[in-house]
Amino acid sequence: MLKISDISYSVEGRPLFEGASAMVPDGHKIGLVGRNGTGKTTLFRLIRGELALEGGEITLPPRARIGGVAQEVPSSATSLLDTVLAADEERAALMAEAERTTDPARIAEVQTRLADIDAWSAEARASAILKGLGFDDAAQRRPCSDFSGGWRMRVALAGVLFARPDLLLLDEPTNYLDLEGALWLESYLQRYPHTVIIISHDRGLLNRAVGAILHLEDRKLTLYQGPYDTFVRMRAEQRAVQAAEARKQEARRAHMQKFVDRFRAQANKARQAQSRIKMLERMTPITAPEEAAKQAFSFPSPEELSPPILALEDVAVGYDGPPVLHKLDLRIDQDDRIALLGRNGEGKSTLAKLLSGRLTPCAGQITRASKLRVGYFAQHQIEELEPGDTPLAHVRRLRPSEAPARLRARLAGFGLFEAQAETPVERLSGGQKARLSLLLATIDAPQLLILDEPTNHLDIESREALVEALNAYAGAVIIVSHDMHLLSLVVDRLWLVQGGRVAPYDGDLDAYRKMLLAGDGNGAANGAKKPAQKAGAQPPSPRTGAAAATRAPREKILELRAEVRKCEARLEKLNGMRDKLAGKLADPELYAPDMAHQAATWQKKYAEVMEGIDRAEALWLTAQTRLEEAGG
Repeated sequence: MLKISDISYSVEGRPLFEGASAMVPDGHKIGLVGRNGTGKTTLFRLIRGELALEGGEITLPPRARIGGVAQEVPSSATSLLDTVLAADEERAALMAEAERTTDPARIAEVQTRLADIDAWSAEARASAILKGLGFDDAAQRRPCSDFSGGWRMRVALAGVLFARPDLLLLDEPTNYLDLEGALWLESYLQRYPHTVIIISHDRGLLNRAVGAILHLEDRKLTLYQGPYDTFVRMRAEQRAVQAAEARKQEARRAHMQKFVDRFRAQANKARQAQSRIKMLERMTPITAPEEAAKQAFSFPSPEELSPPILALEDVAVGYDGPPVLHKLDLRIDQDDRIALLGRNGEGKSTLAKLLSGRLTPCAGQITRASKLRVGYFAQHQIEELEPGDTPLAHVRRLRPSEAPARLRARLAGFGLFEAQAETPVERLSGGQKARLSLLLATIDAPQLLILDEPTNHLDIESREALVEALNAYAGAVIIVSHDMHLLSLVVDRLWLVQGGRVAPYDGDLDAYRKMLLAGDGNGAANGAKKPAQKAGAQPPSPRTGAAAATRAPREKILELRAEVRKCEARLEKLNGMRDKLAGKLADPELYAPDMAHQAATWQKKYAEVMEGIDRAEALWLTAQTRLEEAGG
């Protein structure tokens, strides 16, 4: 059992913990949450003994091993598999001793211990973990120096999972994983035999991989039983009660103060007034809960274009060698919300670069609307910000003629206020850098916004704000993300990137998740995965049976109603475009002999809008049917 008893700790005079206590039973999976800057990572360092407490104590069982991913694996000639095997220091030491010892008694002891820790299956276990995190057999034999920093972070994570410490401390473990890796990690942690504490802003992970939430707030620790959504409901109820009690107390204080002010000077009421003064002094103030800082993203509204805004016909794309993707026949309209699914290395980022214009096709034709603007956000762009420049300087380069007040307003619209606007980028947090990159990607009001892992450095409040902004955004959105909560609330179409092709995926995200976790043999728990289901095949519906019963009926009905409203809004927009085009086509002058080309163009646009209406009506009917089946 991990026992945190009345601990105190400050950083540069600012207290992070004051009399904080908590107990984590052995084998429990805990999510550690709290606002950025409250001290979550510092608590991990205190548990590991890297920092000295100012008061209180943290105790663990004797000889308990603590493990965590502190930094990426160094670049070296050692293979990935050998690097992970070396992470279990006891096994590595015993294996080395078994090679050199000649004492029969010691040989017996070493072999017994190796058998106890299941050392002979170690290579298979290490390989399974690496597979689950995205490394195939060939990659596992390659040296660490062949891989970038983000990939070496995955190797570091694989190493600590393989070592199986008694207390596993994970700080944002999904930041360097794709969707498939994140889902595999969830499954692995659910089966992990020892205690786990996870700092994460991934709502899906906190709902499926942990059984309790440890909340850090006001320098105290409070343990809540249940996953993250249960914690949110309990906190909301507590805050409502606390706010109501604060209002009642304020009303009582005001009433008593009014009596004191009125009668303290009157002899016949002075004693009563003094009594109320003492009551006011003894009354312990009830503080209304502080509201969470409102996070927001202000995406500019793009000009509306006729559909499609982007179309691909028999396109192939790659780098120097054979095409990564080929035979691409895709269409994007301005109201599309599309998630790109597919395992690592299948070409999701390649497709995103192609659609953004950063890659040129090696075959086929891409047709873009003449006024199409594309915004592109990828993790590497955060690293490409000028570290010595301020956010204000970054925005000024794109808008040199705008007044400073307008530039600051743009930054404020993305949560970068006065203090951050003048701070060099190198001193900003990861979330603040991500906000700046999102601002730079959307500053031109693009009709197509492509987001490649946009949430890696955003906290939960910022992720919720991003959901709101994307749902209100009047342009097309294409997302690659491991955050299934974000995808479930934003996208309405799924494209599966697999085997060099891109095709619609007919199931939903729950079906895709189940498919990935099914795996071969022991499934995702050992890293083995089945080939992805072919686009167009009908997956088992997750909206019936036990899966549907796991969600609150009201929450599901509200989600389905929102989907119906979204479909209705899309239909209304398309019908408006149809009416405008119909009016244009009704103009007799359009059919003059010298206008034949223009008439053909407008007729083609009208046909495209009608095709979009047919598709939108089908989506609306599907959403309406699901709502009716759910009893809504």
